Amino acid sequence: MQKRLVLDQQQIEITLKRFCHQLIENHDDFDNTVLLGLQPRGIVVLDKIVKLLEEISGVKVPSGYLDATFHRDDFRRRDFPLKANETKIDFLVEGKKVVLVDDVLYKGRTVRAAMDAMIAFGRPQKVELMILIDRKYTRDYPIQPDYCGRQVNTLESQYVMVEWKSKGFEQDAIWITEKS
Repeated sequence: MQKRLVLDQQQIEITLKRFCHQLIENHDDFDNTVLLGLQPRGIVVLDKIVKLLEEISGVKVPSGYLDATFHRDDFRRRDFPLKANETKIDFLVEGKKVVLVDDVLYKGRTVRAAMDAMIAFGRPQKVELMILIDRKYTRDYPIQPDYCGRQVNTLESQYVMVEWKSKGFEQDAIWITEKS
């Protein structure tokens, strides 16, 4: 299998720190801001961001995990049943600025579903999107990130593979590979 490196561990760390500084610049003391990691893969990015924000600014930002499985428009079109992940949000988003966090933005369907799922926790004042990799030119919905690590051009036959040391890989890395 051919793999092309998009971001290595050092570049990911730099990107995450940049995200933190952008968040601090845009949300100041986070008194009206919450971060939601999109299950399943966005929660690793979220956990890293929350930890870094606390180290950099000393602020513990309210955060949670959001599962949008049953809000997807293709939920019933699958050949196999989708398995839901945990939603862990112990606060209301009513009137808050919400930053949705995920690893890869592809068609936009997950983000659209996440916005539907989020409404169960209240109506946010504003919603922003933070993603590590933007597969531009692939959208089914007009969704664009507010915070983006790297934009990549990919073919339909390619896949963006995100590897995390915390998930058993040798190091954090993001690759473009051919779909199997």
